[in-house]
Amino acid sequence: METQTIKDINKTTKATERISGSEAIVRSLIEEGTEIIYGYPGGAIMPVYDELYKYQGKIHHVLTRHEQGATHSAQGYARISGKVGVAIATSGPGATNLITGIADAQIDSTPMVCITGQVFSHLLGSDAFQETDIVGISTPVTKWNCQVTKASDIPAAIAKAFYIAKSGRPGPVLIDITKDAQIDELDFFYEKCTQVRSYNPIPKTDASSLKAAAEIINKAKKPLIVWGQGVILSEAEAQLKAVIEKADIPAAWTILGASAIPTSHPLNVGMVGMHGNYAPNKLTNECDVLIAIGMRFDDRVTGSLSTYAKQAKVIHFEIDPAEVDKNVKTDVAVLGDAKASLELLLPLLNEAKHTDWLQEFKDLYEIEYEKVIKNDLYPTKEGITMGEVLKEINIQSKGEAAIVSDVGQHQMIACRYADFNVTKSNITSGGLGTMGFGLPAAIGAKMAAPEREVVSISGDGGYQMTIQELGTIFQQKAAVKVVVLNNDFLGMVRQWQQLFFDKRYASTEMVNPNFVAIAEGYYIKAKKVTKREELADAVAEMMASKEAYFLEVCVEKEDNVFPMIPTGASVSDIRLE
Repeated sequence: METQTIKDINKTTKATERISGSEAIVRSLIEEGTEIIYGYPGGAIMPVYDELYKYQGKIHHVLTRHEQGATHSAQGYARISGKVGVAIATSGPGATNLITGIADAQIDSTPMVCITGQVFSHLLGSDAFQETDIVGISTPVTKWNCQVTKASDIPAAIAKAFYIAKSGRPGPVLIDITKDAQIDELDFFYEKCTQVRSYNPIPKTDASSLKAAAEIINKAKKPLIVWGQGVILSEAEAQLKAVIEKADIPAAWTILGASAIPTSHPLNVGMVGMHGNYAPNKLTNECDVLIAIGMRFDDRVTGSLSTYAKQAKVIHFEIDPAEVDKNVKTDVAVLGDAKASLELLLPLLNEAKHTDWLQEFKDLYEIEYEKVIKNDLYPTKEGITMGEVLKEINIQSKGEAAIVSDVGQHQMIACRYADFNVTKSNITSGGLGTMGFGLPAAIGAKMAAPEREVVSISGDGGYQMTIQELGTIFQQKAAVKVVVLNNDFLGMVRQWQQLFFDKRYASTEMVNPNFVAIAEGYYIKAKKVTKREELADAVAEMMASKEAYFLEVCVEKEDNVFPMIPTGASVSDIRLE
């Protein structure tokens, strides 16, 4: 290895080393603090894997069983740690298999850097073996992407990728690197990126908008806060708690905002959205001021926009200017990072009490409890409910576990009934609704936070989409607790077919394998529960295990998740049965 120096335009001396592009990739990742990479090797990325072999002591590569599993694992790692997740794959099918996870990360604002190998640059456009235009394919679902054809461009591209992925509203970035760029040599020097021309990740907060927001809030008689994942991404949990306590404002959350404030907080009034809680949904259309913090007014939250909070003045705290007025017209928009904005807002707020208004939430909760919650958590019918499984997990974990859910009925039940006493505890696929997310994401979460209990909760449908990642759990010795709530149906689709398609269960009934045998085939301890009296002991045994554990719970086949707002209906038209 040859060492030399070069001089920059400021005449300072930088030490460089003559190394290959593939080594530059690995060393650039190390410079960015990357400790774990999730991926799958192949021809076009093989030089990088050869360097990973040499750097095993500094960076740990996790061989997932599918490239989609690599992206979801990187997402789980990022969501619980707040760091950038990294996934790597070869060209062609390896690269295209990343797309679902990249799209999921884009809509859920998850910081992720994906690196793909590509054919030699002289073969680009020739339909060479395993050549795909992954830059073109990924453009709609990445925050930024690029193709590198020269070794000398690798360090700057990776530095820019990490900066863009993590700064402002986070998101996924893809770098496609041709094989000749990996093989050729460069004078390596790494410098982290701190700015990109024309890219303004955090808009400056306008003092007048803060003052206007505070004036509206101080005059409010029936204020309601709805917070989203932006609070967690900006680490504004303490600031949000201070605001709601000082102004005595009931606060509800979107799915991805869950866990920013403990479930038990007296001003935490529950989840909004299609399967959210009765009170915050219904009272959205009765509040006089709606304060949205780090959320984007997704259609699953708002229902019919023509009737959503029309009586209220709307204040939107948001880091991404593109989200302001996109779905819901705001009266005051406060641009900027949520943590900084809420810190500036706090001294402008008056101490207040909204006792009568909060009582309205409590009264509606009692209605929901009698009609829905009691039946989910303390059922009298014979079959096991999904809710009582979550209740037992809460008991054993004391509300401190990270719950990583897949997508479907079980996801809604997990979000509704899990106790979240620690932030970054609800990890799920929100905007894209990706079945198969749960199991690999739980692997990434557990590896990022090995001191935490991580429980993966899936349905029998989504679980089988990435079931092969049990092999990753076994090989990595990741002590994930895997729970499958088995109703022998694609439960959420079946619920819609029951309610809106006259029970025509078209292609939703599952003929399932022996899940316990499959888990045991991967050398993971496993148990199946079919009776209520077996449930508590089985959950306790699972949670006490120091190793990975698989628990299948056979739940009622045709149980539905309520409350429910039908697609396109008003949030006021929420069904309790």
